[in-house]
Amino acid sequence: MLNSRYCVRRNHDTIKAMADSCGHTPAAAPVANKSGRTVFCKKFQKELPGLDAPPWPGELGQRIYENISAQAWKLWEDRMKMILNEYRLMPWQKEAQDLVAKHMEDFFFGEGAALPPGYVPQQTK
Repeated sequence: MLNSRYCVRRNHDTIKAMADSCGHTPAAAPVANKSGRTVFCKKFQKELPGLDAPPWPGELGQRIYENISAQAWKLWEDRMKMILNEYRLMPWQKEAQDLVAKHMEDFFFGEGAALPPGYVPQQTK
C-alpha cells in the first residue's frame, strides 16, 4: 500500500509532466529502467523493461506499472501531448486529468490496444 505522501508527490509529478508536455520541448522519458525490472507489456505483447514506479495515481497507475513497459509509456507520453494540445486542456484541472485518464485507459487496455505483430516504433531524433 502506498502512503499518502507518496501518492500526493506522484500525482504532482504526473501533473507537472502533463504541463511540461504542452510545450514544444518533448518530455524526456526513459525506455529502460534503473531497477532492471521487466514486465510482459500488453501494448507490445512481449517482455520489456518496466517502469520504476507507478506513473499515475490510483488503480490505473498500478495496472500500468504492472503491465506496461517503459517503451510503451514513452509512446503514451507522445499521445498525451497531442491530446492536451488538441483539446486545449489545462493539465492542473480535474476535468483534464479525468479525460487524460480515460484516453490512457483506452490506449493501454482498450479494444485493439495491442500494437500489430512486428511493429517497430519510429525513432525519435
